[in-house]
Amino acid sequence: MASQEIETLSSALARLPGLGPRSARRAVLWLVKRREQALPALLEALVAVRDTLVECEVCGNVDTRNPCAICADPRRDAKAICVVEDVADLWALDRAKLFTGTYHVLGGRLSALDGIRPEDLNIAALLARVEAGGVDEIVLAMNATLEGQTTSHYLAERLEGFPLRITQLAHGLPVGGELDYLDEGTLAQALRARRPVS
Repeated sequence: MASQEIETLSSALARLPGLGPRSARRAVLWLVKRREQALPALLEALVAVRDTLVECEVCGNVDTRNPCAICADPRRDAKAICVVEDVADLWALDRAKLFTGTYHVLGGRLSALDGIRPEDLNIAALLARVEAGGVDEIVLAMNATLEGQTTSHYLAERLEGFPLRITQLAHGLPVGGELDYLDEGTLAQALRARRPVS
């Protein structure tokens, strides 16, 4: 039986996404075995994150400065805004280094079941950015879920009066995917979005 402090640490780690109770216990054991080197570095990193992280008031990204590094980067194309549900989506897209514009984090997606309404999301700030001018394209990068598509349709309706191009990410077959492993929804979307062979 572990001490109360070790159990408390295991419980805290188990609440992190992707870690269950067994993975958390393994992480705690690893930290305990290497406590002289690993714990001080981990504690220092956690304190630094706690003390320096802020939400970007332009896009909603999380960074150590405001505006964030993406919004402050003069090489970014401010005429294109990619709208995402969450900061994790922004980080995933930006890691690919394929989009050179800026981002906007909604902070979730519309969901009648969960009671998430348009006023609960960061939609007003997006509209204010568009109204300020200088935006030519909005890329709707919502997840391919019912709620994500509902959010995309709602945003497209709210943005249709502005002189800009509204696009969305393509959905369908993943690169390297095999047809017999894909679900019916993915296959249906791939068929609907089929294009001519060039």
